[in-house]
Amino acid sequence: MAETAMKARAASLMMKVEAEKGIVDMVNQLRQSQFMNDKQIPFTINRCFHDQQNTPSVHSHDFIELVYLVSGQTEHLFEGESYRIQAGDVFIINPGEVHTYRTEPGECIEIINCLFTPELIHESLLKELGVSQSMDFYYVHPFLNPRERFHHRLNLVGSASSHVLSLLETMITEWEHHRPGYLTIIKLQMLQLLILLSRCYTDSTSKEKKSSRTANHTILVRRITGFLERHFDKKMTIPDLCELFNVSSRQLNRVFKQETNQTVTERIHDIRIDRAKQYLAEGDEKVIHVAHRVGYEDPAFFTQLFRRKVGCSPGQYRDLHG
Repeated sequence: MAETAMKARAASLMMKVEAEKGIVDMVNQLRQSQFMNDKQIPFTINRCFHDQQNTPSVHSHDFIELVYLVSGQTEHLFEGESYRIQAGDVFIINPGEVHTYRTEPGECIEIINCLFTPELIHESLLKELGVSQSMDFYYVHPFLNPRERFHHRLNLVGSASSHVLSLLETMITEWEHHRPGYLTIIKLQMLQLLILLSRCYTDSTSKEKKSSRTANHTILVRRITGFLERHFDKKMTIPDLCELFNVSSRQLNRVFKQETNQTVTERIHDIRIDRAKQYLAEGDEKVIHVAHRVGYEDPAFFTQLFRRKVGCSPGQYRDLHG
């Protein structure tokens, strides 16, 4: 990712809005602390309505947002592109991605938003249940390029739509009433939702997917990359990834190198340094705290790595881009 990539994406989207609406809007940076007040779980869910008079500003956030469009249709402005979305559409917005909606006069949409972080569902639970490789909507789809993501976006109809809406409404009820066991029910319902969406995603793309070894390798690397992007701040080892994705270390390194021209370790470092650049540009945390925040216990190693990859120290980068 190039330097100040998030700012560049934000500027691209802002120019799109300006050209089509004649409005220049500042990108609003939404934080987890603004929405997730329950200290026991990194999650919140709500149902909301948007029309021309009540449209969210151009924004990004430091959490994951899963959106289900219950009714209506509108334009989704996402990463400098514009896509028509309609009832039944469901999609994920990654941390740092810039988006908003453009609702025309007379249009009104009803959406359900799930806001959460990867810590909501621990990988140990996924491994125990044997569903780590059944999460393509969660690990693969959000990390496609914007055009491909929306070309393959899910539009649910019939029983799939009813099932997803029922799961979401159950979570809303549990979240609002906080009855005994509500946290467990929400986590289980969320896991069920992600597996169901992954099934639908797989079905929607199966006709276009080739059964060749190359295609299977591509999906494997996308799945692993999605996992790395979601869990960049956690300690990760090659054996852990091999166990999670049921591959040998030899196959993992060979396939990853073939597909990305990088080793897995190199990719982890790139993801962490990109996120560190974002934190340095947007905040005033000490470098040692930024290092810990992106998964490095040794701040000296982090500074050395940052200088080698970026060409300057973390402090100098903040001075230039903060």
